[in-house]
Amino acid sequence: MKKIEERKSIENFYAVVLAGGAGTRLWPLSRELTPKQLLKLFGADSLIRKTVSRLKRIIPEERVYIVTSKSLFDEIRNHLLSEYPPLKKLGYILEPLPKNTAPAVILAAWEIKKIDNQAVIGVFPSDHYIEDDEALVESVLSAIDVAKKGYLVTFGLKPTRPESGFGYIEMGDEIVDGKAYKVKRFIEKPPVEIAEKLIRTGKHFWNSGMFVFSVEKILDEAMKYLPEVVEALKEIDGYAEEEKSMFAEKAFEGLPTISIDYAIMEKSESVAVIPVEIGWRDVGSLPALEEFYEKDERGNVTIGNIVNIDCKNSLFYSDSRLVAGIGLDGLMVIDTRDATLVCPKERAQDVAQVVKRLKDQGREEYISHRHSTRPWGSFTLLEKADNYQVKLIEVKPGAKLSEQMHNHRSENWIVVKGTARVFLNGEERILHAGESIYIPANARHRLENPGKINLTIIEVQIGEYLGEDDIVRFSDDFGRGDK
Repeated sequence: MKKIEERKSIENFYAVVLAGGAGTRLWPLSRELTPKQLLKLFGADSLIRKTVSRLKRIIPEERVYIVTSKSLFDEIRNHLLSEYPPLKKLGYILEPLPKNTAPAVILAAWEIKKIDNQAVIGVFPSDHYIEDDEALVESVLSAIDVAKKGYLVTFGLKPTRPESGFGYIEMGDEIVDGKAYKVKRFIEKPPVEIAEKLIRTGKHFWNSGMFVFSVEKILDEAMKYLPEVVEALKEIDGYAEEEKSMFAEKAFEGLPTISIDYAIMEKSESVAVIPVEIGWRDVGSLPALEEFYEKDERGNVTIGNIVNIDCKNSLFYSDSRLVAGIGLDGLMVIDTRDATLVCPKERAQDVAQVVKRLKDQGREEYISHRHSTRPWGSFTLLEKADNYQVKLIEVKPGAKLSEQMHNHRSENWIVVKGTARVFLNGEERILHAGESIYIPANARHRLENPGKINLTIIEVQIGEYLGEDDIVRFSDDFGRGDK
């Protein structure tokens, strides 16, 4: 790791983490507001935190930018602030509208160029599983050098099987010391029999979706192959700061929804590939979880609180409740606090149909989980009806919620564990386990945990509207506004 330590403060390098995808393929584990990158499926950290931690090995946190949608911004920031250590210095770039990766990458390059017009940026999906961080970091360092020579650099993953679900890159002539090569062509998701021939050549690699290039080069290529995006960004910058948000959405409405691969990488004549072996694995569907967990003697994978009797070749997952299976064969049973999925493993791709049906019916189960983390702790929805809902709220030691007010609901707080410090309309009260307090609508209030153990309260909300957006914040330790 000597090379990395020598170049730890690489000047002019910035990382862009793409985190705008909606959670559909891993439902019910993922949701629209809890996409794959926020899940902790492979250890104590989520995929997005693993991605950021990897990048922090070569650049400071403040040079890592998360590109996401307005709808996901709060959830992603809450997630990154909630875990230890909290990631407080990250930058955020919000897409006016989700338009796939090409507009997102061009937007990021455009904004970073305002900070550093000599910048080289690395683009990384937030939901990739990578085992060998060291190998990827070394490859990124090599890619920076190649990018400074005027190339758009991509990383080619060494194939482990003839996969028809991935795009391929064919390498051409050598550019740098047996590490980087000109890209001869891109090949779109070939049939298995063609994929078998490709991998036998040793010159074809899976397209990783990770890139390194200078902001100047990618914006020049964007102007050549996708000028409407650059023109839209120029138009947005022409408005006053307070008007930009409204006009940005209008400017992005007419833009094509297209990936950076289709829009630029496959057309440019300045594309290089660096072959890598980084322990990359796809987590594109629920059965993919079987690759990360050990199977029993009958081919079952069991994750969580599971009892199985005479089952075989089945996948079980439970995040809390006991799940029992008897005599199942080739099925997957995925259980969360508010939804359970049971289906044959070969029909895993049809999960998208369930999500669409839930969305059409206006069901909340496609949007979010009952349990949600916050920088100060977490809450779990226990019960909900038209005019009331009940939550279990946990506040970390020393943490406090924002000073706030609700227009449409009142709240009753019952302390069940720990000590609560409550500020209500300028007055302070200390509550212990078994004590309660009533918070009227339109009252300024704040909850704090002054103790050394978690504070747990039951909150009963009553009102004509119970949405999370019925909140006016007056002050907040985490820099959140009233949205």
